[in-house]
Amino acid sequence: MSAPSLLRQQQELLTALLDMPVPFATKNKAVGALFTGARGLKAYQSNGNLLAQRALQAAYPVVAQMLGDDSFADLARAFWHTHPPVRGDVAQWGEHLAAFIAGDEQLRPEPYLADVARCEWALHRAAFAADANLQSHTLALLTTHDPAHLRLVLAPGLWCHSSPWPVVSLVAAHQSPPQNTLAQAAELLRQNTPQDAVVWREGLRPQIRQALQGERAFLQSLGVGTGLLAAVEQAPALDFSQWLPLAVQTGLLARIETLDAP
Repeated sequence: MSAPSLLRQQQELLTALLDMPVPFATKNKAVGALFTGARGLKAYQSNGNLLAQRALQAAYPVVAQMLGDDSFADLARAFWHTHPPVRGDVAQWGEHLAAFIAGDEQLRPEPYLADVARCEWALHRAAFAADANLQSHTLALLTTHDPAHLRLVLAPGLWCHSSPWPVVSLVAAHQSPPQNTLAQAAELLRQNTPQDAVVWREGLRPQIRQALQGERAFLQSLGVGTGLLAAVEQAPALDFSQWLPLAVQTGLLARIETLDAP
């Protein structure tokens, strides 16, 4: 068999595995006969759909619980065909699920679900973030330098998001152990309570909590390299004396450095 012919067959098999089954039923049968038969191709497709469901469920356990097994399986299958993996590690697949959910007509009655997915992907990414233990000796710079000449470096994987929905409560109610009850989260949802989420990794465990007042603006400023004094001024609602001990204790802060540091 020539190399171009083998390449064509491989491409056709991949297309048959990833394309939705109904519109491509004829092509699927043809490719199946070319390779291992329709039964073998169907087995490959079934395994692919199952792999998609398991991979997404690992990254989005709360979305899976909120949708239920059957609906989540349908979502995973549709997402697999629309946004197939582009890397060999399926554990890193699923980044665009929130946008996919937001554009799904059937899920439009649950507009909060996309933001829940955004939080879950941030938690998933935080689990793979680089290690960054606090360089505690750099805290002394706060007592020896003008805050206008300092910047705070946040831990890798830290993420914040402003949502019109109580996303932190929704995620926390479905985690193990739950941080609040489903009834509490449902009541906040009924009241259209907005929440700002902060996601990071504390030790080996990804965490999510509701942001302090003014914290989201502060973290966003620090995230783009803004100096400490300017970041504080851009978040006037934040109580820095409350935030700093919390950041040190929970691993939000990696180090403090001078603005002229390389």
